[in-house]
Amino acid sequence: MSYLTESLAIFLAGVIAGLINAVSGGGTLITFPALIFYGLPAVQANATNTVGVVPGVMSSLWGYRRELATQKPLLSRFAVPSFLGGAFGAFLLLRTDETIFRGFVPYLILFATFLFAFSSQISRRFRIEQHAAARPVYAVAISIAFVFCVGIYGGYFGAGIGILLLAALGVLGLKNIHEMNALRVCMGTIMNTVAAVYFIFGGLIYWTEAGLLAAGTITGGYAGPYVARAVGVKTVRIFVCLTGFTSGIYFLIR
Repeated sequence: MSYLTESLAIFLAGVIAGLINAVSGGGTLITFPALIFYGLPAVQANATNTVGVVPGVMSSLWGYRRELATQKPLLSRFAVPSFLGGAFGAFLLLRTDETIFRGFVPYLILFATFLFAFSSQISRRFRIEQHAAARPVYAVAISIAFVFCVGIYGGYFGAGIGILLLAALGVLGLKNIHEMNALRVCMGTIMNTVAAVYFIFGGLIYWTEAGLLAAGTITGGYAGPYVARAVGVKTVRIFVCLTGFTSGIYFLIR
C-alpha cells in the first residue's frame, strides 16, 4: 500500500471517528485498530491515537459551555481524580511491554465494544435509587473513587470511558442528559489531555499519523450532527458495534 493511500485511510478513519464521537461516542474503536492495521506498534498506536483524537474531543467542549457553567461545583470535585487517574494510566502504559500490551489489545477492544453496545442498560443499572438519596456524601465519595479508576483506564487505553463516566454521574442521581454529557466530555478531555502530554514527553508519538487523525476527527466532528440527522443515531451505533467486535475478533485470532 502506498504512503498516500495509507495517509488517506488514516485521515478517513479520523473523519469517521469524529462523526461517531459527535453522535454517540466510540470513535477510538475505529482509529486505534486502523493504526495497528497499518503497522504501528500497539503501545505507540495507542499513544498516537490519544494525541490524535484530543483536538476533536476538545472541540466538543464549546458545544457544552452553557451546561458546564451550571455544573462547576461537581466539575471541581471530579477534575482532580480525572487528572490523577489519566496520568497514572499513561504511566502504566509507558511501562507495559509491547508484546504484553499487544496481547491485551483484542480484549481491550472487545471490552470497550461491550460497554458501547450495552451503554443504555449499564446507565440504567447505575442510576441512583430513591433510598440512596439520603446518603449524598457516600454517593459523592463513591463517584470520585470511580472516576479515578475510570481515569486510569482512560489514560491506559481510553475506548468506552464515556459510558463509565455516565455511570459515575448516575450514582449521584443526575437526570439531565445534557449536563451529564457536558461533565462526561470535560472529564474525558482532562484524562485524554494529561495522558497525551505524558505520551508526548515519553516519545511515543507518530506525529504524521497523529496529525492525520486530528484533522480527520475535527472534520468529522463538524459534520457529525448533519450525518446523525441523515442516517440516524441507531445506524451509527450498529456500525460502531460491528466494527468493534470485528476488530477485536480479528486481533484475537490473527
